[in-house]
Amino acid sequence: MTDLAECRVLVTPTTFGKSDPSLCRELEAQVGEVVYNKSGKPLKAAELAELIGGFDGYIAGLDEINAAVLAAADRLRVIARYGVGVDQVDLAAAQARGIVVTNTPGANSTAVAELAVGLLLALARSIPQASEGTKAGGWPRLNGFSLEDKTVGLYGLGAIGKQVARRLAGFDCQVIAYDVLPDRDFVAAHGIRLVAADELLAQADFLSLHCPVLPETRGLVNAAFLDRMKPGAFLVNTARGELVDEASLLVALQSGRLRGAALDVYSQEPPGAENPLLKLPQVIATPHIGSHADGATNAMGRMALADCLAVLRGETPRFPVQ
Repeated sequence: MTDLAECRVLVTPTTFGKSDPSLCRELEAQVGEVVYNKSGKPLKAAELAELIGGFDGYIAGLDEINAAVLAAADRLRVIARYGVGVDQVDLAAAQARGIVVTNTPGANSTAVAELAVGLLLALARSIPQASEGTKAGGWPRLNGFSLEDKTVGLYGLGAIGKQVARRLAGFDCQVIAYDVLPDRDFVAAHGIRLVAADELLAQADFLSLHCPVLPETRGLVNAAFLDRMKPGAFLVNTARGELVDEASLLVALQSGRLRGAALDVYSQEPPGAENPLLKLPQVIATPHIGSHADGATNAMGRMALADCLAVLRGETPRFPVQ
């Protein structure tokens, strides 16, 4: 059994312990040294490669953890992802070095789902434009859309998609969904209609993305995908920026093919003020805050902390990815 008092742990998520400081106190009390990310943002591979040497454990945010980073990780035994996505982690390189990778499935599902529903409502009622116009001294008369009697499509019905569906039940809208491996019991219990992908795109007035980044989903929302969507529909992405071909989305919005989009994630983060999507009034942009709610950050922190310490003790983690 490893003596935890001799272990060094790197913690990069900027929200770790913010809502529950006891997480930091517990970690600091059990290991020899904890180093926190003070940059306020996820670390790029070059930054991380310079930093990672000498650490035994790593509670990781949305950092770029590639093979070069792992080659520099001379003592690393565990990467405990603070969140569910592991697309930023070179899993093959980690496995080759005997580094255990864990994540926190389900911890942020409610928070991301709540944001997705909030963005749906903000798009439907032009809430940002109404607020900005009123603050500027105007009194804008904006015609919005009700979710009542509309069709909301969920591309993916995993943990987050299910939470979105639950929350939409009170809006008297029709919820349709596409998923490669649907939970048919959940679908039947919640009055959701399962459809093929093409039918989903053709019928949805609002389309919300809830699928992981895989080789087959990277760049999923391309020109062909957008052309199959219902004219005048809205798109919401709280999943991963890599799902969307941003150049194609820009064309669809500029042409009026899509009425609007709400984005919490981007192909490059932060996207930068020069990103042309951010200049469009019909785009709502938030800074990847889906999981930044007290319940989610506390749950992710607790799960990542427990699995990081478990591996350092020589125990089996609860949520291994590989």
